[in-house]
Amino acid sequence: MAGEGKARSEDLNLCFEKLMMLAFGGGKSGSSEGGVKMEGAVIPDWKDIPVELLLRIVSLVDDRTVIMASGVCSGWRDAICMGLPHLCLSWCKNNMNNLVLSLAPKFTKLQTLVLRQDKPQLEDHAVETIASYCRDLQDLDLSKSFKLSDLSLYALAHGCPNLIKLNISGCTAFSDAGLEYLTKFCQKLKILNLCGCVKGATDRALKGIGRNCSQLQSLNLGWCENVGDAGVMSLAYGCPDLRTLDLCGCVCITGILKFGDDFLAFHKIGCKVQMSLSYHVGSEP
Repeated sequence: MAGEGKARSEDLNLCFEKLMMLAFGGGKSGSSEGGVKMEGAVIPDWKDIPVELLLRIVSLVDDRTVIMASGVCSGWRDAICMGLPHLCLSWCKNNMNNLVLSLAPKFTKLQTLVLRQDKPQLEDHAVETIASYCRDLQDLDLSKSFKLSDLSLYALAHGCPNLIKLNISGCTAFSDAGLEYLTKFCQKLKILNLCGCVKGATDRALKGIGRNCSQLQSLNLGWCENVGDAGVMSLAYGCPDLRTLDLCGCVCITGILKFGDDFLAFHKIGCKVQMSLSYHVGSEP
């Protein structure tokens, strides 16, 4: 056990020197008998790194290394967890759900959290934990979270009302009632990606967005086959700041809306929106 502890200490010291060199761009850093010397100042051990320097270092490394660093000691954990605004866990291919359950209660000051998955891992209780502890979140990516239900939307509605950007593309289990409920509380949304949310993105949900999300600037409704003219018109009158609207694959939208007088409603109310309308009826996304 003593040998293992010594090896761990040596590894930490080596890592410390490398991180210090990284933080200073490989410049005037170097080993000295008393520690690491930085432009005349000597930091004797990795535990003595000032908080400001530690946060500078973790801003230069990948998120996996940041998580490892937060487990070095209580001082590092507190500094990193309180000072880190952005975190991406998309590199976690097999155990993301448990990782989120472990990290969310610690990283309470997160403003951006990316949880994009190649295969579905996240479950509702992980999102509920995020909503309970990460109440400053402004940017959340849950794309391809096929296992999530409306329970996640209800949790976000009550726990993360300051969301500005939300990506739930490919979350096929969400309902239009769940999305409508979310918009009642997350009224600061400016960027919303609902691509592939076939059950959730309906005229009912879009009417809720039009009523509650007046600051919305970008909305992706790609391949949402249940979106119709009424829902899109609700956006035209309820979201005057809308600039980008993706309706690719929305086969229920009629030619009247696309090419007729109703299409001009966006411009009549001063909504300078750029639309993506190209699709072929019956084609696959």
